[in-house]
Amino acid sequence: MDEHRESVRGIAQRGIEAYLNDQARQDLLRFITCGSVDDGKSTLIGRLLYEAKCLFEDQVNALHSDSIRFGTQAGEIDFALLVDGLSAEREQGITIDVAYRFFKTDKRSFIVADTPGHEQYTRNMATGASTADAAVLLIDARQGVLPQTRRHAYIVSLLGVESVIVVINKMDLVDYKQTVFNQICVALEEVWSGLELPSPLVIPVSALRGDGVVTLSSLLPWYDGQTLLSALESAPRKQRTLEHPFRMFVQWVNRPHLDFRGVSGTINSGKVSVGDEISVLPSGQRAKVSELITMDASLSSAQSDQALTIVFDREIDASRGDMICSASAPAEVADHFSAHIVWMSEAQGLCGRSYLFKLGALTVSASLTEIKYSVDVETYKDQPCAALELNDIARIHIKLDQSIPFESYRDCESLGSFILIDKRTFSTLAAGMIQHPLRRATNIYRHDHSIKRQSRQQLNGHRGVVLWFTGLSGSGKSTLADHVERILHAQGVRTYLLDGDNVRHGLNRDLGFTPSDRVENIRRIAEVAKLMVDAGLVVLTAFISPYRDDRAQARNLFANGEFQEIYVSTPLAIAEARDPKGLYKKARAGLIPNFTGIGSPYEPPYAPEFTIDTSEGTPEDSAEFIFETLANVLKLGSEG
Repeated sequence: MDEHRESVRGIAQRGIEAYLNDQARQDLLRFITCGSVDDGKSTLIGRLLYEAKCLFEDQVNALHSDSIRFGTQAGEIDFALLVDGLSAEREQGITIDVAYRFFKTDKRSFIVADTPGHEQYTRNMATGASTADAAVLLIDARQGVLPQTRRHAYIVSLLGVESVIVVINKMDLVDYKQTVFNQICVALEEVWSGLELPSPLVIPVSALRGDGVVTLSSLLPWYDGQTLLSALESAPRKQRTLEHPFRMFVQWVNRPHLDFRGVSGTINSGKVSVGDEISVLPSGQRAKVSELITMDASLSSAQSDQALTIVFDREIDASRGDMICSASAPAEVADHFSAHIVWMSEAQGLCGRSYLFKLGALTVSASLTEIKYSVDVETYKDQPCAALELNDIARIHIKLDQSIPFESYRDCESLGSFILIDKRTFSTLAAGMIQHPLRRATNIYRHDHSIKRQSRQQLNGHRGVVLWFTGLSGSGKSTLADHVERILHAQGVRTYLLDGDNVRHGLNRDLGFTPSDRVENIRRIAEVAKLMVDAGLVVLTAFISPYRDDRAQARNLFANGEFQEIYVSTPLAIAEARDPKGLYKKARAGLIPNFTGIGSPYEPPYAPEFTIDTSEGTPEDSAEFIFETLANVLKLGSEG
C-alpha cells in the first residue's frame, strides 16, 4: 500500500511540475486600455475580439441585436456593447467599472482590462493598471492630448508599465489626415518628456471601421508600421519576479494536528527548494526548509505565484503577516517610508489621521506624517498639498506602528504596493507604492528604561489615565475639567490639565483650524497625554476634538481603561447662547472660517464612557458624578 501511495504521489508531482513548465512557456500578455472618456476604448476591444475571431456565433448574433436595440443603424455593430457590461454604462455610453476580457490568437493569449475614462473613476483605472504588462493609451484624433490622457500616462508610468502603445483613434472622423496624426505625435513628445517611460509606439486606427486594428488600411497609405494586434503580439511582458530573491508572506499557519506545523501562502517572488536556509521577518529567526507541500504532492522546489505550505526543520515563531525570505538575501525592514499614493476616496486624506495599512497578508496601523507634494497632471509639476482629495496623485511620508518587511515597488511590485483602509468603514481609501525607507526608520530606536510605569503608579498610589473631554465650544468642557481636577487634587491624585487654548499658546501655536491642522493638534495632544500617563499622572484634556477618527486614534495609544472619553453634549443652541468668547457671533458673521458647529462639523462620540449635558445640573454635581464613577478605575490593580 505504501509503495502504491508513493507511486501515485510521484505521478502527481511530475504532473504538477509539467503543468508549471507549460504555464511558464505560455505567453500571456495582460494589458489595459486607457485614455479620456469617449476615446473609443470599449469599441476598440470589441473590434479586436471580433476581428481576431474570438467570438462565438451566438455572441455575434446577440451583438447585432443589442446594437439595433441601443440605436445603431441596421447592418452596423456597436462593438462597445461587448465590453460595457453594466446597465449604467450602456445607458450613458461610458465605462464605469474595469471590464476584463480574455482572447487568444495563434501567437499569444491576452487578458485585457477596459478601464474608465472619466476623471471620477481614475481609481478604477489605477486598479486595472496595477497588474498590466502593457498599456494601450487611446487618443481621439479630433481632440488630441487631453488632461485625462496625461493623468493616465502618469499613472501608467508610476505603476511601472513601461510598454505603452498609443492609439490615435477615430482617424475616419478626420479624413485619415497624416497632418493630424503628426500634430498629435509632436504633442506626445512633450508629454513623454515628463515621464520615466520609453518612447511609445504610435498607431493610427479607426476602431469603428477596423482600420489599423488587425490589418493595415488602404485609407492610411502614409502609415506602414505595425497594426495594433501585431504590436500586442510582440509587446514585451513586464519583468516578473522569478529572478528576485525568495519572498513569501505567511497567510495561514497550517496546523491540522499536533504532529504537523507549516506556514501557508503564495510565493511572491523567487524560488525556494528543500534544504534552503530561510529567515522569518521581522523577527530574523532562521531555519531550513524540510518540506514543500501542495494540495496534491510534495515538491523539491517551487517558484513565484505557487501556493504551498512550507515546513521547517525546527520550531520557529512565524505567524500571519510575517515574511519568509532567503536568509542570504533578506528583505528590508522599516516602519517609515517615502511613497507615491493615488487617493481614491471622497473623504480627505490628512496628515496625522490613523488608517489601516495593508501590504500582502500584513495589516498594521499607519498615518501620513507629511504630504510632500501632489502632481499637477497637466504639467507633471509638483505643487503644495495640505490634504489629499479624490484622484490626487502625491508623494507622501507614511509611518507605521511597527516595523514590517518590504521591497521597493520598482524592485518587487507585490511587496512594495499597499492600500490604506478606513478604520471605521473598512472602505479602501488609497493605493500606494513604496519608494524607499526614510533614514529615521533605521536610525531611531525605542529605549527601555529601568523605571517602569508600574513603579511610577505605585509611587503615586493610583493608575495613570487620561480623561478626554470633548464637545462644542462653549459646552463647558474646560469648566467641568477644572472641577474634576480640583476633586482629584483634594484626594491626593497627581493630575495635569491640558486645555485647548493654553496648548495653542505654546506647543501648537504653529497650527491653525483647517481640518489638517485640527488633526495634527489632536495627534500632538494625544502623544503628550500618553507620556504623562506613562509617568503615572491623571491627565485631563479639554479640546473640541471634533472628529471621531482622531479621537479613536488617540484612544488607540492607551491600554484598556486608560482612556476615558467624556462627551460634554450641551446642545449647540445653548453653547451658542453662552458664547463666552464671542466666537459664535464672529463665526456667524463670517469672520471665523471652519468654526466647529457653524462652518465645520462636530462628530459626537458613538460610545463614550461618560455623557454630560452641562445645561442640566451644576458643574460641581457633574464633576462629583465623574469622580465617583472613576474611583475604581484609578485604583492600582484595576483593569478598568
